[in-house]
Amino acid sequence: MPTVAVAPVPAHAQSLPPGLPVIRDAEIEQLLRDYTQPILRAAGLAQQKVQVIIINDRAFNAFVMDGRHIFINAGALIDAKVPNEVIGVLAHETGHMAGGHLLRLRQQMAQAQVAAVIAMILGVGGAIAAGRNAGGNPAAAVLGPQETIRRTLLSYQRAQEEQADRAGVKFLAATDQSAKGMYETFRRLSDQILFAAHGADPYMQSHPMPAERVAALETLARSSPNWDKKDPAELQLRHDMMRAKLSGFLDRADTVARRYPSTDTSLPARYARAIATYRHADLRNALVQIDGLIQAQPNNPYFHELKGQALLEGGKPAEAIAPLHQAIKLAPQPALIQVLLAQALNAAHGGKSADEAIAVLRTALAHEPESVDGYVQLAMAYGHKGDLAQADLASATAAFMRGDQSTARQIAARAKTRFPIGSPGWVKADDLIGSKPANSRH
Repeated sequence: MPTVAVAPVPAHAQSLPPGLPVIRDAEIEQLLRDYTQPILRAAGLAQQKVQVIIINDRAFNAFVMDGRHIFINAGALIDAKVPNEVIGVLAHETGHMAGGHLLRLRQQMAQAQVAAVIAMILGVGGAIAAGRNAGGNPAAAVLGPQETIRRTLLSYQRAQEEQADRAGVKFLAATDQSAKGMYETFRRLSDQILFAAHGADPYMQSHPMPAERVAALETLARSSPNWDKKDPAELQLRHDMMRAKLSGFLDRADTVARRYPSTDTSLPARYARAIATYRHADLRNALVQIDGLIQAQPNNPYFHELKGQALLEGGKPAEAIAPLHQAIKLAPQPALIQVLLAQALNAAHGGKSADEAIAVLRTALAHEPESVDGYVQLAMAYGHKGDLAQADLASATAAFMRGDQSTARQIAARAKTRFPIGSPGWVKADDLIGSKPANSRH
């Protein structure tokens, strides 16, 4: 379900570790796309369809694992006070992608593994010789080369981090944005780990030591003519709304009340309080607050989405349909909201709205082909309609998306018996029976 829905990554999802607690939300994902696209164009990666994945973790962290995804923790989004700080982090991670660091690191690790085997063989030979010598140290003979290899690999990783910093500053300059947020972020992080890093061996670190990194980054960042450039006010408001939304959904009610007290009448504060109110079962009061938000910004699709979700989860699915329709009309990329609308249609009218739910879901799944919720709702809609073949096929697909291969094959086998042999549905069901989890494919 959209609007800050937290769910594990489907086990089939390409390049993503299964079970990762991912946050899906149309509003936040649109903002992160707007943050990222200029950077990706400057890096020459606009055609790679890079997605920013939000992890439900309060630590300040971001990382890349492949050439298609940038992962950023919810904690980083909540803690960043200005858009430029998040954009700077995204620019740094884009630097890793543009530099091909992941592929090179894997190659370096593979070479290190080969070198480690050779070192071990040579070390064993040295240990035998040392064993013949009463004063020899067999352990040192074996471990010495391996320690050298490890330090070499860590040195390579530190060099990659420095290169990503430089590339990130370059991309920010190319898009007429300040690198101050990037510098401030890493400076703040360096302060947090300064105590932990005190006395550490700089040659045993995978990242540059804090003082070195911050000093080098400051020199680079201050050289840009955009150093003092501020984020546009409209973008700052969207950023503040994102932080408020995450807090409203993820924090306890008393935490939200402290962070956004009733004396704060700003739109983000009202947003956070409305979300927290509906989450804690005060639907009537929440709807009053949400209607106030809609009155302030009638064309904000995500206020209408919030109203629809609050009504749906409050046991009023029929009343949720109208605001969700409005949200879909206004949202630039409404696939997640369309799945929510289909859920409301299924819950409110069953078979009477089955055709509409199916049409909405087909549109949504064209943009979100890995949506487990989408296929679950599609199965329900076909079931309401009495089309058991398509219902089974959608259920089997949902099970496959969840990584439940046994259930997927069982239901797909039943679906095959309901379709004419050789029909498109029969072929899809047959494919599911023979499919392997994406994580096992090469």
